Amino acid sequence: MLELILGGARSGKSRLAEKLADDSGLEVLYIATSQPLDGEMNARVAQHRARRPAHWALVEEPLALARVLREQAAPDRCLLVDCLTLWLTNLLLQDDPVRLAAEREALLDCVNKLPGRILLVSNETGLGVVPLGELTRRYVDEAGWLHQALAERSQRVLFTVAGLPMVLKGAAL
Repeated sequence: MLELILGGARSGKSRLAEKLADDSGLEVLYIATSQPLDGEMNARVAQHRARRPAHWALVEEPLALARVLREQAAPDRCLLVDCLTLWLTNLLLQDDPVRLAAEREALLDCVNKLPGRILLVSNETGLGVVPLGELTRRYVDEAGWLHQALAERSQRVLFTVAGLPMVLKGAAL
């Protein structure tokens, strides 16, 4: 089952994904896409680590997400990816549009073929003002297009606000 969990910054989307993974009864593999390159990001990563059960496996992959998903997915496993917008940012900062397109297509091509449960966490960026600057506008565009494509492929799409999940598509929680 493929599930997309969207929300703004500090909306509770990661906590929701972690609860769904924990409640699944499956072996959980957490796939972290962040690159903690400064003190603030290190603190965010530490918060996430402290919240997760110690027995969950961890793979850190900032770019080749589809490859890791294909390698790690199994019928008895829940893969939790946190988060797609950090992954997208990492690819945008590579300044290689060919790599970005290839990784995006690889992700979209594989997600419906994966066994097990897949939870994808991402920041919804389409609710704010159109940002100034070419890179930030491109980021918002790319994130929006990615979310639309993944929502179409997902069995369930959730939107989280103030820690409260709303089901946009699929079965109720």
